[in-house]
Amino acid sequence: MGNKLQPALLGGLFIGVLSALPVVNLFNCCCLWIIGGGVLSAYLLQQNQPTAIQVADGALVGLLAGLFGGVLGVILSIPLERMTNEWVRNVIEQVLERAQDVPDELRSALENVGTGSTILVFKLFTSTVIGAIFGMLGGILGAAIFKKGPKPSPPGTIDVPPSV
Repeated sequence: MGNKLQPALLGGLFIGVLSALPVVNLFNCCCLWIIGGGVLSAYLLQQNQPTAIQVADGALVGLLAGLFGGVLGVILSIPLERMTNEWVRNVIEQVLERAQDVPDELRSALENVGTGSTILVFKLFTSTVIGAIFGMLGGILGAAIFKKGPKPSPPGTIDVPPSV
């Protein structure tokens, strides 16, 4: 587990930073940043191993990266959202002023968007669950892509398979 922590933290950092940035996050098509963080974690884990990593190791390091990235992404997004909340509220107010036939329940929900700790807990839960799933898939993919094969024989030697 100790040798998996650093690759998982670095993959989680990749996931968290890209997921927290408002404009960059808009281009997170199909959880691409999360899968990429899992692949990165498996790659880094493979670089520290003399032999090929197992698919289970890639899955575990990707899962950990997704968990770390989900938590980090929510933490980093808090100050960024506080800076943009005023702008979002102004946009919502303008939309609600123009749309007079909005039901009262929806109007109330839109006016309270982004307020309270409930939304933070929900974001934390969904980010870690989605991060764990897609990070694990990225780790499996990375383990398959970056798997080290057997070392080639020196020139002039003949490979003989071991007899059973």
